[in-house]
Amino acid sequence: MLIFDYNFLDFFILFLMFISGMMVFCSMRSHLLLSLLSLEYLVLCIYMMMIMYMYMYKGDMYLILIFLTFSVCEGVLGLSILVNFIRCHGNDQVNSLFMMKW
Repeated sequence: MLIFDYNFLDFFILFLMFISGMMVFCSMRSHLLLSLLSLEYLVLCIYMMMIMYMYMYKGDMYLILIFLTFSVCEGVLGLSILVNFIRCHGNDQVNSLFMMKW
């Protein structure tokens, strides 16, 4: 059995990845697809953090599979909303979501 040794630098790099993903998500207000991609990046960062945590503390790996299942369902739901939004409005710009422009 392989023993993984994670140190503080690995967690710090993952934390920086998560913070950069949050900054991109908060700053992307032009297209819905870019917002969905940044959300998927955040889910990937959280998934990697969970894997590191489970290997360090010898946790149950089924929790990772459940999280992966829910993240796939979240991605499919986001893409279906994107397709529906493009069919109704003709574009994927987030600016056309506001009620004041209707």
